[in-house]
Amino acid sequence: MRGNVLFVTADQWRGECLGALGHPAVRTPALDALAAQGVCFRRHYAQAAPCGPSRASLHTGLYLHTHRSATNGTPLDARHTNWALEARGAGYDPVLFGFTDVSQDPRAYDPAHPLLRTYEGPLPGLRTGVMLGENPIAWARWLEKKGYAVPDPPWKLYRWKKEQPEWEEGGPVPAPLAIAAEHHDTHFMVDETLQYLAEQGDRPWFVHLSLLRPHPPWVAPEPYNALYDPASLPGFVRAESAEGEGEQHPWLRFHLGRKHFRAPGDERKLRRLKASYYGLMSEVDHQLGRLFAWLEERGLWDSTLVVFTSDHGEQMGDHWMLGKAGYFDQSYHVPLIVRDPRPASDGTRGSFADDFTENIDVMPTLLEWIGAEVPPQCDGRSLLPFLAVGRAPAGWRREAHFEFDFREQQGGAPERSLGLRLHECALSVLRDESYKYVHFAALPPLFFDLERDPGESRDCSRDPAYLPLVLEYAQRMLSWRLAHDDQTLTHLALTLDGVYERRNARWG
Repeated sequence: MRGNVLFVTADQWRGECLGALGHPAVRTPALDALAAQGVCFRRHYAQAAPCGPSRASLHTGLYLHTHRSATNGTPLDARHTNWALEARGAGYDPVLFGFTDVSQDPRAYDPAHPLLRTYEGPLPGLRTGVMLGENPIAWARWLEKKGYAVPDPPWKLYRWKKEQPEWEEGGPVPAPLAIAAEHHDTHFMVDETLQYLAEQGDRPWFVHLSLLRPHPPWVAPEPYNALYDPASLPGFVRAESAEGEGEQHPWLRFHLGRKHFRAPGDERKLRRLKASYYGLMSEVDHQLGRLFAWLEERGLWDSTLVVFTSDHGEQMGDHWMLGKAGYFDQSYHVPLIVRDPRPASDGTRGSFADDFTENIDVMPTLLEWIGAEVPPQCDGRSLLPFLAVGRAPAGWRREAHFEFDFREQQGGAPERSLGLRLHECALSVLRDESYKYVHFAALPPLFFDLERDPGESRDCSRDPAYLPLVLEYAQRMLSWRLAHDDQTLTHLALTLDGVYERRNARWG
């Protein structure tokens, strides 16, 4: 019998925030137990921000510069396949619980179609179990049956706090959500997933559970709101002031000048937000533990591949930023844990991988595990060798790459403020163990010496001592871009004998 697949994403989860990785505050016992039975990837990176572009890379195995779904709302070209379509072709019925933030290709729809009025469309190939996004209709209806008075519009549920002073106003703990933990959206989504799994019998299943948390708003239900003392949490990696931080680069100065992307000046408020962010992580961990325990009790654990990761990270006050944007690691370093139940992976259980891995590797991993062919389009490479033999295969990448497109099709503020054209609003990052190079399409580059400056506070791009390295890394980035142009048909040649095919001619 073919195995089952549980593919879990938790939105906006910073890469270091796992107990298994030694985080000084965050407690994640269920995910730590998962890591003890699988492989935890310490240097795993998302390829883009925010949600839509990053998930496009995660689901298609393509870098941003190839799939070009550059912003929330930029359509994902329908010509690109994805893991769900390929799994469906291999005989699975992949089902979604949550969201995938795929902006549909408008050429495939009538202009009046409702999917062209949202960037939160489903990934093609996924059958929808329960959708949950910015407008949580399914959760709202479920809460109404529980006796809650649901506000209009339902998204206000995410911000519905109990009436008590906030921590920075003298309250004992961050104010909790007015909804009980057993009725929170995370609990609801896990319940819906369990109900579906209970109905499957002996049929193999493929579930994508895409949880919203710890995405903002950072309002945790009791008791998770009080798990972490804001005063005792780690501090923030940043300059003395937001204005001083912005001196690093014109884009950063522009970004920090925008109200909703700049961290609050009140450090007590920022610490409260961090405590709630960590609390939501612990809630996700608890609910995943409930799901994992159910699988074990039903005898499904040892026939199920489990993959846990995130779409991107969160600045949480570092560099005076909130959210996910730009070029700092906090926005792109994300967790990845893979548990392969097969005996072939017994020798690597509880191990850690330190090679650079990327979210584009998830699609090839899922497809290889179910025995499906990996499409030539994929920029990523399967991670199964890490689980089978505990080391990277030959020719593995030596760095991580991620990209950020800061264009605004509506409004055009970056263009006006920075003197750019629409297609010049982009940056690309090459980051290895020692250095980090940031290339802007039409703004000055950045270069960081990560060994001397792990906080990325000093730009060395114009330091004469670093100029040879800047040139080397610029050339490496150019080579990377050349090697990862669209590969869909480049393995084919039309000859006198017909179509000649050479698969897997390019790797990592």
